[in-house]
Amino acid sequence: MLLKRILLVSAFLFFASTCLKAEITKEVKESDQQIGDFSLSGFGEKGKKVWDISGKSADIFNEVVKLKEVVGNHYADKDSINLTADKGDFNKNSGVVHLEDNVVITTSNGAKLTTDSLDWDRKQQIVSTLDSVNLKRSDMNLSGVGAKGQTGLKQVALAKDVRLDIEPMDKLKGKKEKILITCDGPLEVDYEKNIAIFYNNVKVEKSDLTIHSDKMEVYFIPRSEDPKKEQGAAVMSSSINKIVSIGNVRILRGENISYSQEAVYTAKDKRIVLTGRPQILIYQTENMNAAFGN
Repeated sequence: MLLKRILLVSAFLFFASTCLKAEITKEVKESDQQIGDFSLSGFGEKGKKVWDISGKSADIFNEVVKLKEVVGNHYADKDSINLTADKGDFNKNSGVVHLEDNVVITTSNGAKLTTDSLDWDRKQQIVSTLDSVNLKRSDMNLSGVGAKGQTGLKQVALAKDVRLDIEPMDKLKGKKEKILITCDGPLEVDYEKNIAIFYNNVKVEKSDLTIHSDKMEVYFIPRSEDPKKEQGAAVMSSSINKIVSIGNVRILRGENISYSQEAVYTAKDKRIVLTGRPQILIYQTENMNAAFGN
């Protein structure tokens, strides 16, 4: 009996000693691989810096560098992009940087994207996330779930639950006009071509009308291309030029409702042209200012 107890105690001490030794070895290994003020840069043609990434501290492993207080930059001919996050992983083989917690992208042309996590593919110049995102630029605020776009945020696609809040200046009224556009998604925005395309259960709400459709193309008025007024290639303003609604279009203006397969709304003259079996239900006398065609 005594021998059995001695064997059990010896086995326990051996196991505890082994675990403690493994833990100490692990801590020493991690401590040996940790450095402070980590930085890495990439250069293109003629030795021009293309990107850089740095961290307040780094744990270096075979394939991955784990960073804290991450700061990354991407340099282009017209625009520069800054990325920050509380922590991130830099994959030395693929070159992809995964950022987490308080992720923020800011561009020299005034765009700001915030999210909880983000993958930055430096080689493909693409950023992507599966989390909720918010993209703010001037008087436009875009939000949704899941995003993918160019590093400079010139073209961006949102996967679902899309919401776009716009406050353009109404020159006739002398004040800003609130416009809300929502859709189930996806959404494709091209800031260089001044267009946003919404898909599935699209709804635009203005003070004077509401439009529903399956798909909607919203064309914006470009900002002045004077380089002193606008930096970079993304020059889309918040002022809408026209809205093209496609598929199961339903328009509400006051108590009046119109139906069609396609509708084109021009903001300048507030004119709506309905095509594809247009119908209208008028419940009160109103200057509809609409043209109809088959």
